[in-house]
Amino acid sequence: MSTMIEGTVIRADDLAGEATRALLRLHLQGMRAQSPPGSVFALDYSGLTGADVKLWTAWVGEEIAGMGALRDLGEASGEVKSMRTHPKFLRRGIAAALLEHIIDSARAAGMVRLSLETGSGPAFEPALALYRRRGFVAGAPFAQYTRSEFNQFLHLQL
Repeated sequence: MSTMIEGTVIRADDLAGEATRALLRLHLQGMRAQSPPGSVFALDYSGLTGADVKLWTAWVGEEIAGMGALRDLGEASGEVKSMRTHPKFLRRGIAAALLEHIIDSARAAGMVRLSLETGSGPAFEPALALYRRRGFVAGAPFAQYTRSEFNQFLHLQL
């Protein structure tokens, strides 16, 4: 397991900065490239700006290294959203640090369950390995999602 880059800072974000918006565009392009049209539940910018969503970005100096969000689903449940590491910082512990930050924030908010929807196939294996190492297990669709051959659902009891 890799160690996060020394000096990495995780901070609250609001999509106002161009670096954050560029990383979100990269995230959306990647999701669409790996899944057939109509099978992606990828967000646009508005999906990460509501009062029920908290967004964090990881920075190494002045460079954005990753992002992740937590959506409050109500009833003590949350959703991990838009986890993405900038390609320059892959395999450096950024995603793991963001995921821990999201889990800690969910606990602090009184949530007892976290869920996420992600794609399927080889391109998603690194992310799936991270989630599984952290204790997420496969499960049923949740919130507005429906199952297809191109997605899957993971859940973590906190």
